[in-house]
Amino acid sequence: MPGSHILLNERIDGTFPAHHPDPTIPENLVQLQQTVARECCDLGIAFDGDGDRIGVVDGSGRILWGDQLMVMLARDVLTRHPGAPIIADVKASQVLFDEIARAGGRPVMAATGHSLIKAKLAETGAPLAGEMSGHIFFADGYYGFDDAVYVAVRLLGILSRSSESLAELSNRLPVVVNTPELRFPCDDTRKFEVVREVRERLRRARADMTDIDGMRVQSADGWWLLRASNTQAVLVARAESTTEEGLARLKKALAAQLAASGVGLPDL
Repeated sequence: MPGSHILLNERIDGTFPAHHPDPTIPENLVQLQQTVARECCDLGIAFDGDGDRIGVVDGSGRILWGDQLMVMLARDVLTRHPGAPIIADVKASQVLFDEIARAGGRPVMAATGHSLIKAKLAETGAPLAGEMSGHIFFADGYYGFDDAVYVAVRLLGILSRSSESLAELSNRLPVVVNTPELRFPCDDTRKFEVVREVRERLRRARADMTDIDGMRVQSADGWWLLRASNTQAVLVARAESTTEEGLARLKKALAAQLAASGVGLPDL
């Protein structure tokens, strides 16, 4: 491929001596950020241990999370598939769903989970799907599974055809404030019951919510999410607003619902 490329940790070592290979954890991307800054790179790309999840750092050292990366990819795909469905999981920013619609696509919100997203892609015939976890599935010119190396090549292709850098493209995304994905312990025998209790209270209150996977509750301030992990004894929460004050109100509403079910929300 054209350009100059700097490889990090290219010697295979299953003990991962540099850092854990999860590209969604910020501390695992520090080495990449430092290299991008030192070498004045346009961007940095990280893969997980088996190459199906991707992490990206722009030229200014900012991490692009899965939903932000999906904005760039979706805009490109929709130039060839106008009106097509584009799938993202319930944890994704509202910015992604809005930008898909703005680009002429049909945003589809789906339950979190590798196999669930893949099934939704097959069901809808979508050319692109993605998760906050860094799993991104291309069916546009590819096989519809999550190959992070292929995603990296597609991203580089988009940037090579653009007059703007990845950092400049990132700067034009709407600004929101949000929590990280918060995971806190809850016994396997209790976690789904907590979600059910919160859902029923919100239904009685006629809250504006989507219950595809747990519940994603909309308000004038933005949205908050509560779901039970499919694989661990934890509850997962997230909130997003356009202002710090709005985010504080969303977190307060989430904490109140959890407290009503006897669960404490950790400090954010």
